[in-house]
Amino acid sequence: MHKILIIENDRALNNGIALALKAESYLFLQAFELEEAKQMLKSEKIELVILDLNLPDGDGPELLKRIKEAYGIPVVILAARDRETDIMTGLEAGADDYITKPFSLMALRARVNNLIRRVRSSSLQVYQSRDFYFSFQKMEFTKGDRRVELSKTEQKLLQLLVENRGLTLSRGELIERIWTDGTRYADENTLSVAVKRLRDKLEDNPGTPRYIKTVYGIGYTWADGRERLSAGGGRG
Repeated sequence: MHKILIIENDRALNNGIALALKAESYLFLQAFELEEAKQMLKSEKIELVILDLNLPDGDGPELLKRIKEAYGIPVVILAARDRETDIMTGLEAGADDYITKPFSLMALRARVNNLIRRVRSSSLQVYQSRDFYFSFQKMEFTKGDRRVELSKTEQKLLQLLVENRGLTLSRGELIERIWTDGTRYADENTLSVAVKRLRDKLEDNPGTPRYIKTVYGIGYTWADGRERLSAGGGRG
């Protein structure tokens, strides 16, 4: 579960963002004042912040600088469309992305998903659950006590799914990110074959997959709520 902090004094907008972006893998915390936000940052393990720079009770850009210096987590800033200086101030203070009001909630969701994916892909080295142990750095993969041998394509596919667990990756995105060297033509059938082979190696019943789920009409997602994740390479 990824904790996202929304810092926005407009209660209707704050509540609307939390409701519209609600997902199984996200937990939204809401702050309506500067001091409340500071306390949440101290007490909770926040992974991303959505920040309105124009807070009535404090200095939004200064809070942004503090978040980046003290916590190093991604920040999306909310800014008025007619205040370009706010956008420049926010980016100079370290914001990772911005969106202008009024904005599309779909556009905000896309920005949040992209930043969460970036955090996951930059930090995840080890995935461990009751059933699996995957070390992508050492290229060691086990199911229970059994070693599983994976091809390079299967390793890429598995890592993308695990890094983005809880999110659906489209078939087009998977094809684009797995077959990157251009030496082999890949299409949806190529991806389907890779998914089938990976399921055959990891699933107890590949015909009724428990972990590599098909999201019909879109793509695939990794579903395993009992994982432990690490940025290190050792097995715990």
